[in-house]
Parts: sequence; structure tokens; C-alpha cells
Amino acid sequence: MTQTITLYVDGACRGNPGLGGWGAYIITESEKHKLCGGEAETTNNRMELTAAIEGIQFCPHDAKLIIWTDSKYVKQGITEWIHGWKKKNWKDVKNPDLWKLLDATCQGRDIEWNWIKGHAGHPGNEMADQLANRGADQTLKAMKNLLSSAETVLEQADMLDKKKAEKDWLLDDPFGFDLMEAELQDDNEILDNESLVNEPSESEVLENTEQETDQANSMQEQSEDLDTIVPNITTASDKPLHPHIMITPRSKEVHGPRQLILDTETTGFYFQDTDRIIEVGAIEMVNRKLTGSSIHIYINPQKPVGESENIHGISDEFLKDKPLYAEIAEVLFDYLKGAEIIAHNATFDMNFLDMEFKRAGFVTLSEVCEVTDTLAMAKNKHPGQKNSLDALVRRYEIPQRDRTFHGALLDAEILADVYLAMTGGQVSFDMDTLTEAEQQQSQAARSTVQIELPVILPSAEELAEHENWVKQFEEKHGTACLFAK
Repeated sequence: MTQTITLYVDGACRGNPGLGGWGAYIITESEKHKLCGGEAETTNNRMELTAAIEGIQFCPHDAKLIIWTDSKYVKQGITEWIHGWKKKNWKDVKNPDLWKLLDATCQGRDIEWNWIKGHAGHPGNEMADQLANRGADQTLKAMKNLLSSAETVLEQADMLDKKKAEKDWLLDDPFGFDLMEAELQDDNEILDNESLVNEPSESEVLENTEQETDQANSMQEQSEDLDTIVPNITTASDKPLHPHIMITPRSKEVHGPRQLILDTETTGFYFQDTDRIIEVGAIEMVNRKLTGSSIHIYINPQKPVGESENIHGISDEFLKDKPLYAEIAEVLFDYLKGAEIIAHNATFDMNFLDMEFKRAGFVTLSEVCEVTDTLAMAKNKHPGQKNSLDALVRRYEIPQRDRTFHGALLDAEILADVYLAMTGGQVSFDMDTLTEAEQQQSQAARSTVQIELPVILPSAEELAEHENWVKQFEEKHGTACLFAK
């Protein structure tokens, strides 16, 4: 008899891209299995896909699988969109490697796919979420252990160099015989020896110089090798980052004024009434091109999130081990200062950020940054219409993303698309291809060419065959064909 297995799969990402984890909670007829893993640099969608792949591969091939995921991207992708992707030979599909692997893994299996709302208190989904975060934590721990090992190697190398530099005379002459012999030498011999020591030959000087150069080059190569091992988790000031601060470097070097598309999540609406920031996300743009750099931080507000959890889905339990604002203020301030901040309803975000930075002993962010409010831009551009972020996404036909809950980095990514669409220009995150707007402009610029198409009329025989077919259709179905005159 075929057994039925229930799977709950979930992915997590601290920064998108950033540190990520996946989890699969597998319930069979007799036991339960918990799988998890992670990657140092990934995306939320890739972790969602990986969780599904790993969970399915764990199960016997002949079992009936009932899969629950809180990702509409995965559910609709594998049940609906994938057929079109295959016909187009996976053209313009993101994460094609994982989609192909998931498709191959599902072949020949009896699978029922289901969507479940995330962070809604369902035990199976909550367990999968915990496993995904555990996978991310394990990956982070492995990275820190690697960093610690690299630091140990550096310390050992430094100690070894010091030992080589400090020659121990007692090891070479434990009884002082050489010193006694030196005392027996006459003054002339001592003077001659001293002159030889003090005046080395030209060949010796050159040889010593070459040896010192080789040693320096060797140490530099060792240092460069270690740099490739140690994860890049330090700021420009070489201060170690808090493990919950996720900063991704630029994937493309560009020059020009920095713009940061920013969003925050808070415990409430009133910065004057003890409400606090719990999440900050910002992505960098230069010359209307996304650089790949971003910052993402979860923050412990030291107060309950209350009813705001219904909006952002971030719980008190999730935030309890996150850093306080004072712990991350310097890193965040250094990343944001000097840039043009672009936010939707920017007054809300800037009031909270100014308040938090003042509490931490910094000047207000408004003093060191220009601010652009996309809500004000939208109201000016579309007066009398809805201008929420969701409304603008629909108006500008921005690609849909799963927004079951608001998230700072996700909303920043969406806002980047909206801002670029509103101001004309790039509307895609692909920095190397033409954007939708650019393609439309290119098509509009093409000259119109008038072409007279030939009209081919049916012959008498073809008309007779058509009439006969229409009559047969009416006789068979009892109603006239749509093609009937």
C-alpha cells in the first residue's frame, strides 16, 4: 500500500540577497523528520526552491506527497508557469538551475501542491520556518568558525615570525665556550673581525636584500590567500559587523551620486509615542543602475510589536535575539550618510530614523542626506488617484512579488522598480539588459512602414466545402457554428 507523506517546506533570507537557510518538516505515517541547511549568499526564492527539492528527494519515490509551502512563487511556478517556461526553453527565467532540478525531482512522483499563509500560527509551517532559520544560523556559525580559524592561522604565523627574529644565544652556546674563546683572542683579531662584520661585501648586501624581498612577498601572498578564505564581514573601518547586519557589496563598480531606496518596519505609527524601528532595508543605485549593494538589519525594539505584526509578520520571538539600535547605529549611519534617500512616504521613515539616531548619540539622518518622497511624486503625477505602493505596482505593471507581509528589503526592491518607472527609464533589476521602458521607447521610435498585403479569395469548391461543413456541424450539435454566415 502506498504511504502518504506530508511535507512543510520553507526558506529564509537575511537580506535579499544575503545569508539564507531552508527547512523541510517531513511527516510520515510512523515518524517525523527535520531537514535544514543554508548558504552564505543567496535569495529567499532560491531557499524556498531548495527546501522543496531537498524535502522531495528525501522521500521514497513511490510515496504520495502532500506539500505545503507559503511561497506562491514556488506553488504557482511548479504547477502553472513551468509549462510556459519549458516551451520558451527557460528564456528569461530566474533561478533556472533550481527550477530544472525541481522539475526533474518531481518527475514520476504523485505530488499534491498546496499554499499556506506564512507566519499564521500553523504548526507545520512554523516548524519549517524554524528549521530554515536554524539552517541560516548553522551557516553563519560555520562562517564565524572559518573566520576564527583564519585568525588563528594569522596569529600563529605572527608568533612564528617573532620567534625567528629573536635568536636565542643560549641554544647555540649553552656553556659560553664561544665567549671564552673570544676573550682569548688578541685585540688585533677582534678588530679585524669587527671590521669584517661592520663592512659586509657587496654580494652579501645584495643577497640579504633579495632574501628580505622574497620573505616579504611570501608573507604578502599568505595574507592574500587568507583574505580569500575569510568572509567579507567587516566595515571600511575594519570593525567586525554584528552577525545580524547583512551588507552585500557592489557587484558592479559604478561612479556617481549614491541613491538609496529605503524602507523601514516599526512597532507602530507614532515615533513620538515610544514606537521603535524593527527592520531597515536599503538598496543602492547609481546613475539609475542598481549596483547590487544593499543593507538589511532586524532590530530588537525592547517592546512588544503588538498589532503591527499583522502588517509585517515579524514576531517578538523572532526579534528577541536581534541587536539593539545602539549596537548597529554606527554601521547603518556610515552606510546611509551622504546618499540621497528615496522612500515612499519618506516623512514616516525619516522621522523614525532621526529619532533612533538621536537616541544613539548621532546627528539626525536628515542633516547628512537628501530625501526624495516617492509618495509626493506620485500624488503630483497622478492627482486624485490611489498612490499607495501596491497601487503604483499595478499602475506601472511592476512584476508581482509575494507580499503576504510587508518587509523592508522587499518593499525597497519594489519601490526601486516603481521609482524608475515613474521617472522614466530602467524598470528591471537586470543591469545588463534593456529595460521594458527602453524597449517600448525603441519600438515607438521605429518608423512606420505601409505594406499592402495580398488578399487571397476562396475558390468556389472551397466555399462549397465550407458550407457543407457548417451544415454538418449544425446537424450534429443542434446549434449554428460561429463561422456560419
